Amino acid sequence: MIPESELIINDDGSVFHLHIRPDELADNVILVGDPGRVDIVSEYLEDKEFRHQSREFVSVTGKYRGKRITVLSTGIGTDNIDIVMNELDALANIDFSTREVKERKKSLNILRIGTSGAIQPDIPLGSFVFAHISIGCDGLMNWYADRDKIALLDIEEAFKSHTHWNRHLPDPYFVKAGEEMVSRFADCTIKGMTIAASGFYGPQGRVLRMPLAMPDMLDTFGSFRFGDWRITNFEMEGSAIAGIAAHLGHNAGTVCCIIANRYLKSSNPDYKPQVRKLIELSLDRLTRE
Repeated sequence: MIPESELIINDDGSVFHLHIRPDELADNVILVGDPGRVDIVSEYLEDKEFRHQSREFVSVTGKYRGKRITVLSTGIGTDNIDIVMNELDALANIDFSTREVKERKKSLNILRIGTSGAIQPDIPLGSFVFAHISIGCDGLMNWYADRDKIALLDIEEAFKSHTHWNRHLPDPYFVKAGEEMVSRFADCTIKGMTIAASGFYGPQGRVLRMPLAMPDMLDTFGSFRFGDWRITNFEMEGSAIAGIAAHLGHNAGTVCCIIANRYLKSSNPDYKPQVRKLIELSLDRLTRE
């Protein structure tokens, strides 16, 4: 039995941070960073069952083309994703009445829809990149046992060698997205190898008043090659989603709208129409038979 201190269940039967009950969670889950984006996605849903809000975690469950979908905001960063992914799995695979892991496990379909900055000159603003491989520079998966079983160790070692990886930084990890989720987006997105950074400024090579430990980060990351793979873009959550999903048996992936190109030093402040197009595409692909 899982102790109360390890899995906190609220008085209403909901999980501690997300405030969702097991019966309220759909098998298809869309994650967005911005709590305000939950309402944009939920505009497309019918038969909405609830709207919960707890801190940055806003959630709605409804139906799209007859399929039940939960939309949930995560806030920013892989630390939040650690909470979100573990609590989603608990809702799906732990019996809250007995605190025992269920014998029959459920595999959730989990898709993050986000925004991102490209680091390659040929990736245009407004394009959509699906992270076939997520690179965790956040260190989160290193806290869990058997991280090497879900990591692409050959690419990891090549990357550390190419970048002369700073010994003070967490070991990076490379994780594949769920194959079934990849197949849904393969023909309508750019094939990505996406870095999930642990911050927006220094960890993504931005300089304001503090110099960087890796001053040539963008050029070094951009020039990395492993066979046909190259690093395409930065975001801040996908690695933890891919890593925890791989450990727990969920089908997960991250798709991002490119709103800046770091190589070209260009950005699109009016990116919301493109994000809405990505939401529409994602809903279509997530619910296709």
